[in-house]
Amino acid sequence: MEKKKVVVAFSGGLDTSYAVMYLAREKGYAVYAACADTGGFTPEQLQANRERALALGAESYVTLDVKEEYYRRSIRYMVFGNVLRCGTYPISVSSERIFQATAIARYAKEIGAVAIAHGSTGAGNDQVRFDMTFATLCPEMEIITLTRDLGLSRQQECDYLASGGFTADFKKLKYSYNIGLWGTSVCGGELLDSRLGLPEEAWLKPLTKSGGMEVTLGFEKGELTAVCGKPLPGVEAIQTLEKLLEGYGLGRDIHVGDTIIGIKGRVGFEAAAPMVILAAHKYLEKFTLSKWQQYWKEQLGNWYGMFLHESQYLEPVMRDIERFLESSQRHVTGTVTVSVSPLHFACTGVDSPFDLVNSPLGEYGEGHKGWSPEDAKGFIRLLENPLKLYYGRHPEELE
Repeated sequence: MEKKKVVVAFSGGLDTSYAVMYLAREKGYAVYAACADTGGFTPEQLQANRERALALGAESYVTLDVKEEYYRRSIRYMVFGNVLRCGTYPISVSSERIFQATAIARYAKEIGAVAIAHGSTGAGNDQVRFDMTFATLCPEMEIITLTRDLGLSRQQECDYLASGGFTADFKKLKYSYNIGLWGTSVCGGELLDSRLGLPEEAWLKPLTKSGGMEVTLGFEKGELTAVCGKPLPGVEAIQTLEKLLEGYGLGRDIHVGDTIIGIKGRVGFEAAAPMVILAAHKYLEKFTLSKWQQYWKEQLGNWYGMFLHESQYLEPVMRDIERFLESSQRHVTGTVTVSVSPLHFACTGVDSPFDLVNSPLGEYGEGHKGWSPEDAKGFIRLLENPLKLYYGRHPEELE
């Protein structure tokens, strides 16, 4: 009799390692391990994942490369919308989960699986993101979450793996990291105490450089297309800029926010390239967009980021917001100069064919060409009228 197939969303960590062995040994599934890579694994790590999954009892292992899809369907819209959750966090981890889950669901359907398993606990946001995506894209499949449903401890999982002849260093570290194309998150350690910040040794990319440099970022219709004059496609542009900025300690911060499950959480992050790209893009928009384009983009960008974070990427309104954001970028083309130094960067200049600062109407604070002094005085008089009307009736409020 042919075994039923289950796909395990495999990261190579303790929880998913346990799931592979348990489902193969105890439940008799044909286990297909799948790792969805959104830019957080080296080739060596992916090879180690393959060897581990097969050693644990998986019948098959596959790496699903999701970087391009993640960029095309999420990152570029986050740039268009200047998305920073609570004005701080570039939504590094939460934005990639939906595309990992989507790739896993697609693979599960392709091989005819009857179930999908993931390693989320009951204490975080990821359980919501994976469950909702799987339930939406493949509702006919069972969702298995052993760590959450069995209330397993790390020691129980380690003991079980050892009983099956598999040992590895699953020691709980002070910090846990999630690395992706759009930044690295840092959890644990001092972040569990609201009074403390992260020490230098907590960051994966230490501050090693002194002095400064200038970087130029070229944008076409809102998308980063060149770094220091070299044309590059989206994913490669991000990776190139990240490598260029390494050692300057940029893009570090600690985000405090509301989780999907209703509690507050703290997460550190280091995202040099994302933070510089977002700042440069927003700076370019100040030169090329109208006041009201910027205003409404900010409103919709905030909503887009919130829905993305809270596992609502598949809500149809997200496609409508994406259409608005993309339309708003039709004139966001040009080159931004960024000055970089240790722990600091600043946008210093823009060169764009759509620069609205260079106007034939006048130069701010210098001279006017598009109106006369009498025009200005008449405009100001009309602008005064509502205030004169109100305070004429309520003079006591001026005292």
